[in-house]
Amino acid sequence: MSTLSNAFHRPLAVLLLLAMLVPGLARGEVRAWLDRDRIELGETVTLNVETDGGGRPDYAPLEDDFRIEQRSSRQSFGQQGGQAVARTLYAVALQPDREGRITIPPLRVGSERTAPIVLTVTAARTAPVRARGPAYIEAEVDDSTPYVQQAVGLRLRLYYSAQLVSGQLDQPKPDGAALQRVGSDLQYTREVDGRRFHVVERNYLLVPERSGRIELPPARFRGRGVGGWLDDLFGDGQRALSADGPAIALDTKPVPDAAARPWLPLHGLRLRWLETPTAARAGDAFTVELELVADGAIAAQIEPPVLGVDQGAQVFPEPAQHDETVEDGRPRVRMVRRFSILPARDGRVRIEAPRLQWWDVDADRARVATLPPLELDVAASASASAVGGGVTTASPRDGGWMRVPGVQGEVRTWALATVAFALLWLLTLGWALHWRQRAISGGADAGSRAAVGDAPSRRSAPSPALRKALDTGDLGDVATALCALASPPAEDLDALSRKLAAGPQRDAVAGLQRARWGQGEGMAAQARAAVREAFARGPDWLAQDPGADGPLPPLYPR
Repeated sequence: MSTLSNAFHRPLAVLLLLAMLVPGLARGEVRAWLDRDRIELGETVTLNVETDGGGRPDYAPLEDDFRIEQRSSRQSFGQQGGQAVARTLYAVALQPDREGRITIPPLRVGSERTAPIVLTVTAARTAPVRARGPAYIEAEVDDSTPYVQQAVGLRLRLYYSAQLVSGQLDQPKPDGAALQRVGSDLQYTREVDGRRFHVVERNYLLVPERSGRIELPPARFRGRGVGGWLDDLFGDGQRALSADGPAIALDTKPVPDAAARPWLPLHGLRLRWLETPTAARAGDAFTVELELVADGAIAAQIEPPVLGVDQGAQVFPEPAQHDETVEDGRPRVRMVRRFSILPARDGRVRIEAPRLQWWDVDADRARVATLPPLELDVAASASASAVGGGVTTASPRDGGWMRVPGVQGEVRTWALATVAFALLWLLTLGWALHWRQRAISGGADAGSRAAVGDAPSRRSAPSPALRKALDTGDLGDVATALCALASPPAEDLDALSRKLAAGPQRDAVAGLQRARWGQGEGMAAQARAAVREAFARGPDWLAQDPGADGPLPPLYPR
């Protein structure tokens, strides 16, 4: 009878569990965003749509204002609320048909809809006369007459019309200024005088360290692309590509005598209260959140804000969270910091915002950024023990009940002890399972080492990260996983190729390079298949890297 009862209850428990999980899994979330919110007519912009539910985006509403050029998708897996969640990212390249503010309408994805997005399309610029070859470089700074230590945005655009096999884009460091690359490269297409170019846009942060004239060396591009039909007949089908950008000069101004110290030159600085309390009680901490937005700086140039309080209150600041972006070729940082404030007694507490002195480089004048102070009435504590943050002990008069701060009502003493015992038991169980798993893994590793006699081998087991990248990632993820196979990891695919033995694996890496930068249809699928087959048994390393003392490997423009 007990066996039949267990057989009945187990399926019932599974069905109940599925009934609780299915509604949570069925509620799919969807969001959409653009890689840029401002482009020029003739350029493409990438629309990204991410969903954890079913269904593909319906791009039909976009056909009124855009020309759809490329589509792609990839899937990833993660945890949310303790449950496994599968997310799918869809990307589509859009070329607008007109100038102005264009609203991307809501798109249907399964049973959900995306939010509308506004895109600003400006008039196309006129390309320089010299920029008519298969590759050329544009370079521009957002301020050619900056102050010392002012963050200057440098933007490079590499245009190329041929299909790239390999390439390297470099910006030499100038004398008298610090140069740092910021953000990720943007890749899009653009029409210039009726010709279609692929564009790689890269941003740098340039900080002058002295006053006077500072010369910025021209950017350089060296690479190889697929040539014309004559090269295909009489050569290997490739030809060298090169381009040099324009030279740029900065006339740097010294720090003004009237400027405050520390010196902070910016285009704009703004403070804002994000979260303020509505009530407070002595002995109970409350939270305040402050936002700082600096136009023309990165996070390393901004000191995290601090608050001042009176009435003996204590302030416990959390680490500042920041988000760095590049807008109109200029760095911009948004910093958010949370503060926990613990009032010591009742009364009126005053919270002072920071006073940040900065120099407005557009108006050439000193400014101060601050906010009105926050004033809050703090109520008296419920009991003397609550001020200390402890637990009120039970007395015979309480009938076995006790009060816990942060918990409404009262709690039985035996119930609190039961919860504490259960938590201790779970921690002990987890610790035991952890060490048992380590013991099993250690025994398996020892057995495998004994079986092979600890002899060195040129081949290793296939990488799980590589298998995952081949199944769900893009070609960039596959390249990253391949480079991670080397120890230490290879800088790029060229460096990895020199570490591999000659044969199918080198051919597969070369095919992956052509697929990443070529534009032919079907190249990506062929490259994935070649990598999967060549590295099925792991990489085949050379006994010694013959290219260790060779020239520097070329880097793809990213």
